Amino acid sequence: MTAIATRKEKGFTLIELVMVIVILGILAAFALPRFADLSGEAEVASIEGARGSVKSAIGIVRSAALAQGKGSVTTPATPAGDGSDVVTLEGTAINLVNGHLAGNSLEDAAQLDDFQIGASNDYVTIANETGKPCFSFSEATATEPAQVGSVTTMSSATACGN
Repeated sequence: MTAIATRKEKGFTLIELVMVIVILGILAAFALPRFADLSGEAEVASIEGARGSVKSAIGIVRSAALAQGKGSVTTPATPAGDGSDVVTLEGTAINLVNGHLAGNSLEDAAQLDDFQIGASNDYVTIANETGKPCFSFSEATATEPAQVGSVTTMSSATACGN
């Protein structure tokens, strides 16, 4: 008798296994929608990080330009022979426009190697696709400093904003 009782206590019954599978299925049905579409939130967080990097780069480049006496340089953002419109950060020449970060040096100054930058250096995005998060960048003018827009979505494959 004791041998039969000992044998019954080993393992799980089929009903117990089915119940565990059903419970796991119910939990998965509730949990899956919460975690299924995290890529959109990750893309927005990534572009927010890039936006912060660009804002920091604008400040750092402006500070370097002022420290080197190039804060009011109004030459175009092409490396001049005398270096009057360029500052060097970590061994990299960064172009200036009106003493501020130039769009053609945006990638180097903000270290945006993993991002797409618009052909006119006017926006930054994860991918040039409609619906992807992006933000705009505008170079300094004679009266306004360089500016960074808020995060929005690509309205087309070549334009940031709705």
